[in-house]
Amino acid sequence: MTIIPLQAKGSDNGFAHAIPLTQHRLTHAKAAYSTRHLVLEDAQHLLIGDLKPAWGDLVLARVERLGQHQRIELGCGRRAHLHVGDEILLCYGARYAPDQFEAIVPNTMEPCDMVAAGGVAAHCRSRHQSMKQPTRIDPIGLLADSEGQRLNIRHYGLGEAPQCSRHPPAYCVLGTMMNAGKTTTAAMLVRGLKSRGLKVGAAKVTGTGAGCDRWVLTDAGADRVIDFTDLGEPSTYSLPPQRIKELFQQAVGHLTAAGMDAVVIEVADGLLQQETSELIESATFRDRIDGILFAAGDAMGAIAGVHNLQQRGLDVLAVSGAMTASPLATLEATDALSVSVVTATELSSGQWLPPLPGRQHPLQNWA
Repeated sequence: MTIIPLQAKGSDNGFAHAIPLTQHRLTHAKAAYSTRHLVLEDAQHLLIGDLKPAWGDLVLARVERLGQHQRIELGCGRRAHLHVGDEILLCYGARYAPDQFEAIVPNTMEPCDMVAAGGVAAHCRSRHQSMKQPTRIDPIGLLADSEGQRLNIRHYGLGEAPQCSRHPPAYCVLGTMMNAGKTTTAAMLVRGLKSRGLKVGAAKVTGTGAGCDRWVLTDAGADRVIDFTDLGEPSTYSLPPQRIKELFQQAVGHLTAAGMDAVVIEVADGLLQQETSELIESATFRDRIDGILFAAGDAMGAIAGVHNLQQRGLDVLAVSGAMTASPLATLEATDALSVSVVTATELSSGQWLPPLPGRQHPLQNWA
């Protein structure tokens, strides 16, 4: 086996060597959703040795112990079963999930964790009591090109969107926390807008790399769906505020350039999560969003969330989410709020739709 020494003064590869990586080995590894934009032919070597992983680096790893995640989501959406000894392809990243794990990029190539089925390798710092230990992985090496340079998923992002003078209305779905029903609310809004003959784009601009939300939005009829993995990020927890704003702008920009009549944006996690809070406080967000739908799991959360957003000067058009599965919780929220409380059925059927800029009523003058 040919070994190529790579250490050089100023190199970010540490005291590392490159060993050839065959296409046969690479294609037989189970490649996660987060890695799907990798051009396989670019990966010619594995970097091994004294390495410090970087955000977005592509890593070939071996499953050492099965834990919470016993399947891996492939780029096509299929959830493949994992077995001890499997070689898998992941990205280094972080995770913020109050119902699951908090995790960060580790400082070494020592064994770490697969903290999301969509393919995020990280060091788990905490977990919800209902979660098992994360699936343990042993990194084999970082993917590198023919020159021994690391391959990073950021190299494959869509980048800046084409300039466009159009400004289709954009609606954002926020929520109390994960599992509040944000994705369902976004999907049902997409269906409602589609029922009126509009071309609708959808985007998830923050969160952890996984395809499940993409498929929900796609199946709801969205004409194009973009998430942050399309823009070169395996996840968004701990990214700088400027990068979060760029992801938002790029997602909306690409959907606009694709000719969408309306855009639906989902922001992950709750209003107290740092990246979410910083984004919605920014002029970038406020100048482009035409209204907010808020998803909550209960009436009290809905009331607190709407109050929080209104105190920030943001326009809440309606409340929906998991709460509306309960007629009693829906009634509580309706009695306490001045904004509409709408069910998934009312959204998906088009019984309730957000107003388009320049139109006096949400159902006026629709095609």
